[in-house]
Order: sequence, then structure tokens, then C-alpha cells
Amino acid sequence: MEIINWKELLYPYEQAVDELLLKFRYLDKECRHLGIYSPIDSVTGRLKKPASILDKAGRKQIPPEKIEEKIEDIAGIRILCQFVEDIEKVVHMVRGRKDMTVVEERDYITNTKPSGYRSYHIIIRYPLSTALGPKEVMAEIQIRTNAMNFWATAEHSLRYKYSGNIPESLQKRLKICAEAAFHLDREMATIREEITNVQRLNEIKVNLVSNILDNIQSLHFGAKLEEMAEINKEFVDIWNKEDIDELKAFNEKLNVLAEVYRV
Repeated sequence: MEIINWKELLYPYEQAVDELLLKFRYLDKECRHLGIYSPIDSVTGRLKKPASILDKAGRKQIPPEKIEEKIEDIAGIRILCQFVEDIEKVVHMVRGRKDMTVVEERDYITNTKPSGYRSYHIIIRYPLSTALGPKEVMAEIQIRTNAMNFWATAEHSLRYKYSGNIPESLQKRLKICAEAAFHLDREMATIREEITNVQRLNEIKVNLVSNILDNIQSLHFGAKLEEMAEINKEFVDIWNKEDIDELKAFNEKLNVLAEVYRV
């Protein structure tokens, strides 16, 4: 059997993990700094250990000289998102980058594994500048929600504990938990949408009220209308109804009056 110099083989992959972590963490940081919503909640990375590489090579009958060519996840990073819809946003970010090349995408969210596993995997080619010159390595980017990751971490621990042979009864319970986790993701997405809609309506309402008050002040001090008491009463009545459409109509009415009585 060919002797593998693991230190030499793995160092470029370690460099790739470090660089990818830095890039995606700064991408998240930049979004937050600019006040743009960041679909990235956290980023972690790992380097596959020699024992795991040899185990995978053995299972897939990969000879030592083909390890770097055939094993795509020696270097890996994991990007966690708060919501399912954020996953597609991160995927779009990866596809749009010029400093890496997407080789393959594996959608285990739409095409859930029989075990219940859900995640989105992207295999990339990543160019490096090393002490020995340019080198390109393969790396895997996993994108999933926090709920999906909680399940996957628990399942991985159990698979290790049972040496890959998880009892059938436990597998069924795990699958039920996977569905529960995905249901939680969907419910949280719905709640988030409702909160966003309420925030948007509140923002519209605040802007409308600000415009209305500006118009009332302009009418009161500019034209000194006798109808101001009636306008104020109408505003209070509409405000108490909390009807956005009525506020909009009332604001338009005041806009017209303000133009008519503008000095």
C-alpha cells in the first residue's frame, strides 16, 4: 500500500477551510454593517481526518493516488441559516462568486434522504496560492437551517455510537424528529412573514401619520381654516379605526387642501 504523506496532502485543504471561513464570515459581517439582511447565521469549518478519508476511500474503492480527485469533502464548511428561504439566498451567493467554481449541487431538502436528512450541498473547486505554487482543491459547502443541523448532529452522533447500524425503531423516531424539525422551519418562516408584514404596515402607518400631522400643521398656521376642529376630529376617528386605506384617503384629501391654501 502506498504511504501517504498526510501533512503534505492535507495542508492545502486546511488553508482552503481557513480562507473560505474568512470569506463567508466577512460576507455576513458586511451585510450587517451595511444594514442589509444577512441570510447567514453562522459559519463553521472542518478538515476531514486521515482515518475518515481512508474509511471513505475503502468504502468507495478509491486508490490512494485518486483520493484528492475522488473525495470531494476533505475540506468542508457549513453555513447555518435561520430560515429555509435563506438557504436559496446563500446558494445564489455561492453561485455568483468569481473566486470559486461550482462543480455540483445536491439538494437534499427537496430530495430528502430516506433517513430524514435535509441539507443543501455544493461541491466547489477552490484555487489556492501555496508555497509550492498554485493549487486547486475540491471543497464541500453545506447549507442548512439551525433546526436541520440540530437533527443532523444528533443523527451523526447516534450513527457513530451504533457503528452505523442504528436500530430500526430508533431510525423511525429519528425520521419523525426530522419531519418535526422541518415543520418547525416552515412554521417559523410563516411567523416571520407575518411579523414582516406587520412591520411593513406599521412603517406605512407611521409615514402616513407624519404626513397628515405635517399637513394639519401647515393648514392650521398657513390658512387658519375654520374647519380645523372638524379636520382634527376626523383624523382622531380614522386613527382609532386603524384602517390604512382610510388614512391614505385622508392624507390625499389633506394634500389637496394644503395645495389649495398654500400661501
